[in-house]
Amino acid sequence: TLEIPTSDYRFVDNRQDFLDAVSEIGIPCVVKPIMSSSGKGQSTIKRDADIESSWTYAQEGGRAGAGRVIVEGFVDFDYEITLLTIRHIDGISFCLPIGHRQEDGDYQESWQPQPMSDVALKRAKEIAEKVTSALGGRGIFGVELFIKGDHVYFSEVSPRPHDTGMVTMISQDLSQFALHSRAILGLPIPNIRQHGPSASAVVLVEGESNNVRFGNLQAAVAEADTQLRLFGKPEVSGKRRMGVALARAEDIEQAREKATRAAAAVTTEL
Repeated sequence: TLEIPTSDYRFVDNRQDFLDAVSEIGIPCVVKPIMSSSGKGQSTIKRDADIESSWTYAQEGGRAGAGRVIVEGFVDFDYEITLLTIRHIDGISFCLPIGHRQEDGDYQESWQPQPMSDVALKRAKEIAEKVTSALGGRGIFGVELFIKGDHVYFSEVSPRPHDTGMVTMISQDLSQFALHSRAILGLPIPNIRQHGPSASAVVLVEGESNNVRFGNLQAAVAEADTQLRLFGKPEVSGKRRMGVALARAEDIEQAREKATRAAAAVTTEL
């Protein structure tokens, strides 16, 4: 084992083992499919009445279909970060920590850098290096961590560019996508330069359509140091992230407000 701090957890393969795990870990606890994205299949059990629906949702929402899930003890964290970790030809590099806010397990906004103590950042890097070294390979890894004071707990890892890392398209001279490509191709990765406090906010569309159209784009990018990326997804069923607004400012709070305004300015026609 890597002997890194985590919440208490159990892997379960059937309903009875799931019920036993919830009983052992206690409520509240978090339930996740072992493979999912954008929070699909993930839920928090806050009371006994949530147990059955949480199991059903995990079985329906996993990227690999029904099967194994993980039950995790709830961590009372101060904030959570993504530490983008790059394994490349010359070793391991880190981007500055990215803070983010989620709703129902799905990213809504992110910002960089996330303020944190030197002790916590050092521990975060140590954990990220252990995890990514155990996985091996080259490329960028989105290592998610819970922070409570100076204590750091490993949450999960994505062996690819991370949704919260889209902020790097405006915050850094080399975005997470450029870093991933360089690492895979064996190209050098120099010092990563920061452009200043930056933030991202998702353009979320809700409804049913196979011909989504966007409007009011001039207003969305009217402020200085603001960008908009629409993903080109033609259809939506329910809720779907269809783009991201990016902003840079004098401090993180201003950057978050600017990115949120830009995302909110985008109109959609279904």
